Amino acid sequence: MDENDILHRIHTLVDEEHKLRDSSEHTDETRARMSKLEADLDQCWDLLRQRRAKRQYGEDPDEAEARPEPQVESYLQ
Repeated sequence: MDENDILHRIHTLVDEEHKLRDSSEHTDETRARMSKLEADLDQCWDLLRQRRAKRQYGEDPDEAEARPEPQVESYLQ
């Protein structure tokens, strides 16, 4: 997955998140989906940062890998 693919995925996830937040119905299912979207976004942003850092330091950005959700969720923002 290259940076354009990651950015496209981020935009898709953000669009879905906004639609869910703007809806008047917030069921348990909706809240669970929003939580999953937030976790997926964290993973995408982390992967994008890894790729950019590798490129900046002369490494192969294709070696970047998505980290597990529990790992990226524990990062301090």
